[in-house]
Amino acid sequence: MLSHLEVLESEAVHILREVAGEFERPVLLFSGGKDSVVMLHLALKAFAPAPLPFALLHVDTGHNFPEVLAFRDRMVEEFGLRLHVASVQEFIDRGELRERPDGTRNPLQTVPLLEAIGRHRFDAVLGGGRRDEEKARAKERVFSLRDAFGGWDPRRQRPELWQLYNGRHAPGEHVRVFPLSNFTELDVWQYIAREGIGLPSLYYAHEREVFARDGMWLTPG
Repeated sequence: MLSHLEVLESEAVHILREVAGEFERPVLLFSGGKDSVVMLHLALKAFAPAPLPFALLHVDTGHNFPEVLAFRDRMVEEFGLRLHVASVQEFIDRGELRERPDGTRNPLQTVPLLEAIGRHRFDAVLGGGRRDEEKARAKERVFSLRDAFGGWDPRRQRPELWQLYNGRHAPGEHVRVFPLSNFTELDVWQYIAREGIGLPSLYYAHEREVFARDGMWLTPG
């Protein structure tokens, strides 16, 4: 009998291998956060001892901590990975984006992301989204079709019975893929502990509030 973490790992590895088999130019979104680190760990495990068959893409807000960027660069060097960076700051400097009144740049990532997808002709974009994060995530399929403008139409999503994933898309469209869809945050932390996965040191610099959900103790995402 497999443990629940082994089942989740097996599912994620299957999804990653399906992406490599179905798409011509997939890319893995990597921010240095715990979910993207786990996704990269799973991808390296899925294709070992061969090199990772796709590149990484970091949408850099310009507000990243130096420790996170240093961790990203260490991972790239250690595993011989290819890295693309889409810079929010460059779009602001060119006048193509404007700073928000509240100072946050997370909502500004969409334009650089879509520009990078179009410029590099990425047809599958692997993200670390999980269904337990919010209601919108819970409705999304593992293979989530996006139109030429990056839009998501629930009516165009395909059934995913028996772990059969349909990556068909028209020119200009791409598919967002979420290998960690069925992980919870608790699963992510337990998997990090089981696998001994390293994280940026900032994750351990401060205590985080813990709360209960359905009888399980979790840390807020």
